[in-house]
Order: sequence, then structure tokens, then C-alpha cells
Amino acid sequence: MSDAPMSRPGETAGWPKLVVKYSTDEANIAPLLPPGLQAGDPIVTVGVYCVPILGEPEYGISVKVEASWQGVAGQYNLGMGIDQEAAVHISAELNGQPKFLCDIDYFRLGDQIGARATHQGYTFVEYEGTVTGEAPIESEPLTEHEWWTKYSRAIGGAEKEYDFAPHVVDVATTFKQVHAETLDGELLLRDSPWDPVARYLPVDEVVSAQLVTHQATARDISNAGALDPDAFWPHADVIGGSRWPGDRGGPKR
Repeated sequence: MSDAPMSRPGETAGWPKLVVKYSTDEANIAPLLPPGLQAGDPIVTVGVYCVPILGEPEYGISVKVEASWQGVAGQYNLGMGIDQEAAVHISAELNGQPKFLCDIDYFRLGDQIGARATHQGYTFVEYEGTVTGEAPIESEPLTEHEWWTKYSRAIGGAEKEYDFAPHVVDVATTFKQVHAETLDGELLLRDSPWDPVARYLPVDEVVSAQLVTHQATARDISNAGALDPDAFWPHADVIGGSRWPGDRGGPKR
């Protein structure tokens, strides 16, 4: 049996991450990926977390799909809703991280787990579940790759012109699994024009749901190479800071 993570009374940042994986139709994935990224298994990962950022707890939610870049398997991040305004713009400016402001409710009460994400007045993800026991963990460190995109369209908005052409950002994180618990519950995706998870990536079947504690040992954020700027152009207009298809920064009309 692994050692359970320890925390001090009243401490919030550093809670285990809620990780829910579900399958969707494979035809849903490719249209969301910039040309150059290849779709992997049709698995969507929804993560809800509370971690220390800028000296205070940051609540957040991420939605990722399996994708590879130049033969390296990883996950393409479609959006990260967080409750810290300070980290939104600078994360996008520096590294292309797809962050936007979002209200997150996330709690554990005994063995009951609850999570909810609300943006622009729409609650788009909900999860309620019960801890059913410990899950096996990997004894060796793991390295995962997460893909972001960084680009800047030209001042004035000229067609297919950029001040910084699109590139893929590789976020390579090496970590050790410390503790994991399995959950039995229900994932509910609600339709939202601002976070169209239910519309673009509807649930076929929930594959797994866990509370996971990781200990990161290394994290490297690097420019992984250029994307075809013309082929990328239809993907340049997104909803807010996410990577969902948009229209002048808002939902598609």
C-alpha cells in the first residue's frame, strides 16, 4: 500500500487532482487539432485541481485530447479555466498556455467528491462521485508531453498575416505518482457557447475517474517547431484564451 499524501489542517493548495477520462467519437478530435498535430486515441481528459501559483491556491480545470507532434505522443490542451486573473494573460503571452478566467468549485467531504466549472454564467462541467478505494500507482517516474500553441496575428488583422507565426509549445513534465484513489460517480457536460465541450466532445463512456497526487521532478517548456501558418489560419480565431473555435474572440455564430 502506498503512503497517502499528508496535508495540514486548513491547507488547500496541493489537493489531489481530479482526473476523469472518457471516450468520444474519434471523428470529433481531428477538426479541433491544428494541422500538423495528429489525433491519438479518442480519449478526453478533464482535470480539476487546486495548486499553489503566485503564492496562493489556484483552482482550475483543463480539457485535453490525445495527440502527437512529430511522432511524440502527448495531449493537446483545448483550454484551462482558472480563478486567478494575474496568471491568465502572462501565461498566454509567454508560452501560449490557453488560460481564461473561470469559477471553480472543488471539494472533498469524507469520501464524497464534487467539482463544478462555470464561465460566463454557464456551468459546463460537473462531477459528483464517491471514493471507492486506492488505485495502483506507477513505481517509476513518468514523462508526459502537453502541447500548447503560441502565435500572434498581425496588427490590423490582415488575412493570413502574423506578427509571430504559429508554433507548437512542448510542455514536458516528469513526475512520480504518490497516491491515487478510484472514484465511482457521474460526469455531466452541459452545453455552453463559451466552453463547448459537450458540443464538440460529447461523452461516449467514462473510462476512469481518480483522485491523483503527483510529485513533479522536472518541467521543461520549449518551442517544439513551427506550424504551417496558412493551414493554421482557420484555428487562429478562438474563444477567449482557449483553443475552442471562435468568432472574433467569442463563440462561433
